[in-house]
Amino acid sequence: MNPRAGRFRCGMPLALALLVVGGPSTAAPAAGPGLGQLPQKWLDDERRETPLAGLVGRRVVLTMAYVDCHRICPTTIARLERLQQQLDARGEPAEFVVVGYDPKNDTPAAWHRFRASRRLQRSNWHFLSGSTGDTSLLARQLGFGFWKYDDHVVHDLRVVVFDAHGVVTRQIGPDNRDWLAVL
Repeated sequence: MNPRAGRFRCGMPLALALLVVGGPSTAAPAAGPGLGQLPQKWLDDERRETPLAGLVGRRVVLTMAYVDCHRICPTTIARLERLQQQLDARGEPAEFVVVGYDPKNDTPAAWHRFRASRRLQRSNWHFLSGSTGDTSLLARQLGFGFWKYDDHVVHDLRVVVFDAHGVVTRQIGPDNRDWLAVL
């Protein structure tokens, strides 16, 4: 038996428990890199270069997802859509950024189809693809834990909010029920 496979199987129940229960998250301000200190080479779903530093000056709600996810990502996107509606009702603008976990499959074309299928056509929604290195670096810098398992990406629900100065102000996790309250 492959010893590495055994370690993975043993760790899987813990990983699944963390996904179900949710890892630690906080509604309090959190230290972290600003938008300008994160990797900047991203393509949006129209294949336009979209550096994150270009969003400084606006509130940014950032998460990571992957196109073929059937559990956590659809829930995260649905909650972000509700947050968009709530912010609209309060007259508060925000940019919504979704960075693909899986650069091989989360391509601009795949994100374009995803956006169209979800009817997420507003210009303040950005679906970004990057290199494997930049994707991993962004995930580490912002605390998005994930790993690939076959064709799946194992990850948790996490959202990071940046203020208009590009500074991390909040981290939202599965235990935060009212996302608007933590903004």
